[in-house]
Amino acid sequence: MESFKHGKSTEFIDWLDVEGRVINASDGGIIFADGRYYWYGQAMRPIGFGLGGTGGQVTDTGVNMYSSADLLNWRYEGVVLSVKNDESSPLYPPLRFERPKIIYNEKTKKYVLWCHYIKHPGDHTFTEGGGEALVAVSDRVTGPYEAVNIFRPIDDGGMVRDCTLFKDADGKAYFIYDRDETFDLATRCIHIVKLSEDYLSPTDEYKRIGEAYRREAPAVICRGGYYYMITSDMTAWEANKAKYFRAKSLLGEWEDMGDPYIGDDEGNSFLSQTTYAFKIEGEDRYIHMAERHNKENFLHCSYIWLPIEFDPEGGLSIKYYEDWSL
Repeated sequence: MESFKHGKSTEFIDWLDVEGRVINASDGGIIFADGRYYWYGQAMRPIGFGLGGTGGQVTDTGVNMYSSADLLNWRYEGVVLSVKNDESSPLYPPLRFERPKIIYNEKTKKYVLWCHYIKHPGDHTFTEGGGEALVAVSDRVTGPYEAVNIFRPIDDGGMVRDCTLFKDADGKAYFIYDRDETFDLATRCIHIVKLSEDYLSPTDEYKRIGEAYRREAPAVICRGGYYYMITSDMTAWEANKAKYFRAKSLLGEWEDMGDPYIGDDEGNSFLSQTTYAFKIEGEDRYIHMAERHNKENFLHCSYIWLPIEFDPEGGLSIKYYEDWSL
């Protein structure tokens, strides 16, 4: 692939690895290590949406990883966080390792993965295993990652839903997630939790982002003295209108900046949902990763990667391109 190909804003287009196989890395992220980009995400099953843990929205494999020197040509590196075919294990499939994110800890020399975990058979509930954070670690970016803890940050009263990780310039790290306390969408909002020095557990420092109520799928970047958080509304697997927020401090006050998408006439984020956002290594350029969920066959979701543009007033915007090159 020589450019990011999306097709029309209603099309589903497969991205292939260098061996010609469909890339299967749902709702994951990017980490740069040892001169290469590593892209990872949950391995979805090649079937459609279903209830009772029967659909393609769960995994019976784990988290896949790919690597690239140019962000366009991807080599499969394998399964880095695996399920365990043991009915007594919390990793017994099918389950969900949704929205996995990886950061590196310079002090411990460990790669740390956090994700939204839902135990077998992969259904949201209020009971234990129905919505937690899972933490896994590895000595190498390509794994294998071993699960070391499963829990709910802040307290047991709030389930974990869509989440991300953010590592700041000072080395401090944060778990950012949609906290669900009642199954009532009107009460849900984004929370930011500061992590311990080893990144393996939450501290008591956190911020409830009241402005970001009914928001999920957070992606966070920092540029020009501002932290930006791009989010989606809550309509399950249906695409909806995006909204982003801006702050001078992660645990400070956040400002509602409205819809970042330009020309999104249908109000559905170009039929996609935010996954992650990252800085191109060595450049002042950022890419917004989103996913066009194919509910008929989750193996054939589309990846929508678009450049983020910034204005002099500290705002950002995202335009749709059917095809664009670095």
